[in-house]
Amino acid sequence: MEKTIIAIGGGEIRNKTTLEIDRYIANLAKIHAGEKRATALFLGTASHDSMPYFNSFRKTYTSVFDIKAEVGLIVYGEMDKQKIQEKFDKADCIYIGGGDTLFMLEKWQEFGITDMLINAYNQGKIICGLSAGAICWFKDMYTDYEIMRGQSADYVLKKGLGVLDGCMCPHFNQREKDFLTAFKENKIQSCYCVENDCAIEFIDGKFTKSISSGGKAYLIKADGDQILRQEI
Repeated sequence: MEKTIIAIGGGEIRNKTTLEIDRYIANLAKIHAGEKRATALFLGTASHDSMPYFNSFRKTYTSVFDIKAEVGLIVYGEMDKQKIQEKFDKADCIYIGGGDTLFMLEKWQEFGITDMLINAYNQGKIICGLSAGAICWFKDMYTDYEIMRGQSADYVLKKGLGVLDGCMCPHFNQREKDFLTAFKENKIQSCYCVENDCAIEFIDGKFTKSISSGGKAYLIKADGDQILRQEI
């Protein structure tokens, strides 16, 4: 069974800027569902379980693609672990929204969501996410964690879940200059750099392709003192 992760660099699902990526994900969810109606589970932990964010997700995945949209609420204790697990069991696709990456990972660890996600991934459910929901799968992630807390004006490298090797930088069209400085200073060997409205797909841990709704994706590598950029 193939294990799939689709990592979206950024964009506004509310304004449907990622619609072609969402269409691709929806088709995969429908294939996974077979003859039954596909179900997508939205995790908005990184946005502190923002219901307007979930409603934007539902307006795309249900209204446009006829996929049943469910939500897993973790932050404020509305749902217990058994309820969340039942939603995971029924889902064909799990979509992780953007926001505060480190807050999200901490809450997942507390609640047992990390294990549920890894199990869902290993079961072949379609895993996808935007920004925080994308970079969390990598060994290293370039995040605005300290900016969101007023601790620094800089983006920083943090450790992710490590399901995918390497590093990911989201919103690359907005962060390119700062990231390339960090790339040199931290002696990063390679990184997937994904613009808004673009996604990169991994099957069984291997990069397969990019999916564009207007943006581009790059693999950036160190070659001595030089930085090599390859559009992927």
